[in-house]
Amino acid sequence: MSPSGRFEPTPGWRTREVEEDLPDVRLIQAEVELAREAPLLAASPRQVRERLRELSNRFRGGRAVAVRREPVPAAYRVFFRHIGLDPDVVRTPIEAAVLERMLRGGFLSEGFLKDVLLIALVDTGVPVWALDAASVDGPLGIRPSREGERLGRPPAGGPLPPGRLVIADASGPLAILFAKPCAQHEPAAATRRLTLFAVGVPGVPEVYVEEALWSCHAALGRA
Repeated sequence: MSPSGRFEPTPGWRTREVEEDLPDVRLIQAEVELAREAPLLAASPRQVRERLRELSNRFRGGRAVAVRREPVPAAYRVFFRHIGLDPDVVRTPIEAAVLERMLRGGFLSEGFLKDVLLIALVDTGVPVWALDAASVDGPLGIRPSREGERLGRPPAGGPLPPGRLVIADASGPLAILFAKPCAQHEPAAATRRLTLFAVGVPGVPEVYVEEALWSCHAALGRA
């Protein structure tokens, strides 16, 4: 992040095999220094909770059922199938969020960071993830996992099958593509600097990806 705290998204890297097989998939990241004094995982301020209630009212009945046919959610469904995931089994992030809204009767507040990420997802259809910036070793990118790799730093999570698409830094995989980051790299209550990242796919305009990141950056970095 620049000293001024400006929003400065940067493209992530891709290995050659990803560039050849999935030329239009891209990762964009941005860093943000938290402006809010309260712990990152504490309860959300009133305006954030009100925004969740507003979004809950927008996603009732027919809109919730039809969300998968909207252009951005549909693009993620197509991409899931392209990489071998059945989106009716492994739901895209926006469809998973809307299903949860239907089951729970609304988008319920789960703490400041989770609420900010959820609002960006519901507003744009583009998922954003957050990492503790202190745990990240250089720029993020997308690559296949390698033989014998494990998720996260030692002592790491479970072994990864070779060829699984992952989000990685210079030291190793931090998350499976479209899944939650490894717990070692997730922000903690005392975290003050975050690395945000979003993954765009074919059919999703770049402006949507940057808007999702900007939404999170603005909410987290605003005093």
